[in-house]
Amino acid sequence: MVNRNLLAAKLTELAERIARARKHCPATPDALRADRDALDLVSFNLMLAVQACADIASHLIADEGLPAASTLGESFERLHEHGVIAAGTAVALGRAAGLRNIVAHGYGGVDAAVVHGAATTGVAQLEAFAHEVAAWATSQPGE
Repeated sequence: MVNRNLLAAKLTELAERIARARKHCPATPDALRADRDALDLVSFNLMLAVQACADIASHLIADEGLPAASTLGESFERLHEHGVIAAGTAVALGRAAGLRNIVAHGYGGVDAAVVHGAATTGVAQLEAFAHEVAAWATSQPGE
């Protein structure tokens, strides 16, 4: 059974990280590229937002007794298969996991245009994830 307090805390963390990424993101990719501090802040908060989604996915997979996922992307597929999130959300979060890995592990550097797109339009998918998870959790029997 899902730990609703943990889920609520993770959803709150996700919302805060999204808000911080938006707050520090300048209007254009070029402006973000020119401001390394803003690029770091936006990238870091997006990485932690995606990590919050991954933590939520792992929690739900474990609590629901679903087959373990071998990758972050696969964990979002598991949630889709279980009816927690929509197919498009699972695909988008799989892509977001790739950005998280680039930021977390420094694979080839961070592309300011990609980060800007994630902070301005891509966060809608993170918000969709939060909404879909919350709606699913509400529909489940209480503890």
